[in-house]
Amino acid sequence: MFRVTREIDFCYGHRLLNYDGKCRYLHGHNGRAVITIESAQLDERGMVLDFSDIKDVVSQWIDANLDHCMILNRQDPIIPHLRELGEPMYLLDENPTAENIARLIFEFTASQGFPIIEARLWETPRCFATYAPPRGA
Repeated sequence: MFRVTREIDFCYGHRLLNYDGKCRYLHGHNGRAVITIESAQLDERGMVLDFSDIKDVVSQWIDANLDHCMILNRQDPIIPHLRELGEPMYLLDENPTAENIARLIFEFTASQGFPIIEARLWETPRCFATYAPPRGA
């Protein structure tokens, strides 16, 4: 089995609803998404996938949708105020935890036809969350 991995750095803000800790307040992160693609065979170039293909699709999507945005639960009461100020937002049906953001990036990458096996989101230099689909799914 062959694997390639691409790291994508971006900045985002969020807060968690129904959370008893510092993350209940609006705050930001210098995040790093780590995308791992797998294939049993290499293409005619001898590659799983060209790294620039991941950049052209996934990095551009992250830049356009998540970078320098507030990633929020769509039930967050701050949304009308941020809209009024013209702040960029990306809304989720669930809390914007590192786990859910990793899954969001995984699902987008998979929807583009990439044979992704794992998405990891580094929220800080010491903390990350990983999403991979259940085996056999």
